[in-house]
Amino acid sequence: MANEQIRPRDAVESRYKWHLEDIYPDFAAWEADFERAKTAVADMKAAQSALKPGRDEILAVLERSMALTRLVERLYAFARMRRDEDSRIPQSQAAADRAETLAVQASEATAFLRPALLAMPESLLKDCMQDAAFDEYTRLLASVLRHRPHTLPAEQETLLAGAGELANAPSTIYTLFTEADLTFPDITGEDGKPCTVSDARLLTLLGSRDGRVRKEAYESVMNTYGRYGNTFASIYGASVKADVFFARTHRFSSAIEASLFDSEIPVQVYDALQTAIDERLPALNRYLALRKRALGLEALHMWDLYVDTVADYEMKLTYDEAFDLVLRALAPLGRDYVDVLARARDAGWVDVMENAGKHHGAYSWGVYGVHPYVMMNFEGTFDSASTLAHELGHAMHSYFSNQAQPFAKADYTLFAAEVASTVNEVLLNAYLLEKESDPAARQFLLGTLLEHFRTTVFRQTLFATFERETHARQEKGEALTRDTLCALYHEINRRFYGASCVVDDAVQYEWMRIPHFYRAFYVYQYATGFSAAVCIARRILREGEAAVEGYRKFLAAGGSLPPLDALRLAGVDMATPQPVREAMDWFEEILGEMETLCQ
Repeated sequence: MANEQIRPRDAVESRYKWHLEDIYPDFAAWEADFERAKTAVADMKAAQSALKPGRDEILAVLERSMALTRLVERLYAFARMRRDEDSRIPQSQAAADRAETLAVQASEATAFLRPALLAMPESLLKDCMQDAAFDEYTRLLASVLRHRPHTLPAEQETLLAGAGELANAPSTIYTLFTEADLTFPDITGEDGKPCTVSDARLLTLLGSRDGRVRKEAYESVMNTYGRYGNTFASIYGASVKADVFFARTHRFSSAIEASLFDSEIPVQVYDALQTAIDERLPALNRYLALRKRALGLEALHMWDLYVDTVADYEMKLTYDEAFDLVLRALAPLGRDYVDVLARARDAGWVDVMENAGKHHGAYSWGVYGVHPYVMMNFEGTFDSASTLAHELGHAMHSYFSNQAQPFAKADYTLFAAEVASTVNEVLLNAYLLEKESDPAARQFLLGTLLEHFRTTVFRQTLFATFERETHARQEKGEALTRDTLCALYHEINRRFYGASCVVDDAVQYEWMRIPHFYRAFYVYQYATGFSAAVCIARRILREGEAAVEGYRKFLAAGGSLPPLDALRLAGVDMATPQPVREAMDWFEEILGEMETLCQ
């Protein structure tokens, strides 16, 4: 790595920045809508007394509630994305804080709605669901009826909604601390010069051919987190306590049941994933043993898990080259799909390059009625191209859903969210494997696929195991301290990796740098989504247009169907273990070819 400082945002070319002006031209326009939203919140509170058991009254309050939700989401998304592009700017920090407070106030103002509707005759709500005037709200009303056993009286729901800002505090504190305040010691780069370390650069540094660089970068980051272990344990412990409190208050048997309930996912899906992955841990360690041999290492350490196993092959790409590659790979999804993406490159959808203070991850976000956005930190590697394909998959899922569905039905669940992104990644790898005959190139691409399985299926299931255990311990009244959390995380890593890898002490701190843990029981969906995506992508490549048609129906369905039903449109039934098994079978098939090539 070169000895360069991370550039300020104003030094990044405009073509590499997203155009948030498509949401609001400036903060003045944002402030005007913020004032409108404050008035709408007050009006929504007043609407509580006007809600009577009648179709017209119900429809009016649903429309008002949805308009407020849409406005607040627009304000919140703009403010958060402004903060994420440079979290050091006070105006952006303040706007994000105010937007979060507003979102809690809006949640408070609408909290009466579900218990008020549930107080009405069930037959009336079911009649409304048959009325064409309520077409946009049928899923919402169905959700209200599902929540009947878990809904408290209106006054109590309003009180709990007001506690939402307190519940969100751990995530906010964690984000600002890790992105604005936390810094890491420099290391000596491959060229012998000092090299700046950041969270965003860690994966690139771990890809160094120099084992010393990998080790120093890994320990620079992990040990820095470890020095603040008591602080991170307090922050995360508060987040887990909030999850357990809200689950118990709403009469769920566990925090995991409460988290999965809104997405209409039974806990058995989580169980099935963990069981299936536990059964395939020998295959994971077979892969790790292959990685150790390919790298010529006496011992495989945690910092050796990300370096390419093919020493004499490297795929370097400019951003434009990566985008062109993604467009060619996604051609099987249809001309219109590719045309939208081609326009997106020049239309300010993507924030491309790293800058000081920028969010160090990657995501897709946006607001209804405006094109979706992608944030990433492009590093010029094949991994960056894969990330681009992944996040554009999220963006296109939102694009087609928003085009086909009204606002109240457009937002798909988290369970379905990782499918479209991973379909794109699988198609990208399949495209390159079809074109490449060079053994080194094939080893590189097969190794990339194997790594996707390791990081997206095995690793995310490892995270899911940690999350489930931390919440279970809190539910039993056990303390979540720095020592207990580190010991738990280290033990789970030993179970997953210990048969073929040295599970170094520093890995015990890794849980501190996983932001998804502040969105409880989210990460398992990477693994289930990847498994579903593998099945869908392979079906598209085998069957062509018929499979594409089903997949496009899934994309357009958005939140108009339960996620398991939406996936069935694409030919995948996640209520059974079969998709995970099929994905694992492909993993072992790829592993077998890789073993042959490495011989």
